[in-house]
Amino acid sequence: MKIDYKKMGNRIKLTRKKKKITQEQLAEMTGLSNNYISNIERNRSIPSIDTLLKICNSLNVTPDFILLDSIYTSNEYLKDEIAKKLNKCNNKNIRLVSKFCDLLLEEQEEE
Repeated sequence: MKIDYKKMGNRIKLTRKKKKITQEQLAEMTGLSNNYISNIERNRSIPSIDTLLKICNSLNVTPDFILLDSIYTSNEYLKDEIAKKLNKCNNKNIRLVSKFCDLLLEEQEEE
């Protein structure tokens, strides 16, 4: 599978903005220059693996999400997806989901 660096840069940018992090803040978090972050986001620079890992760790996302848009291993993504689904539920089903979560937590405590 070929990496689409334009999409990769866009995913970095969108994730950064979603987390309300500026390019300057991400640069500081990663030890990179603001200009370099901007170039990555605009597909003018291709980051090394080490640089990509710094960005992923700073944004709390997995490299597969940034590289391939495989977001199913990211817990934050799953939490967002569950919240979106809950917003579509009626009150009765929300209470049912809540009870189910309680059962899961009880079982987890027993392990």
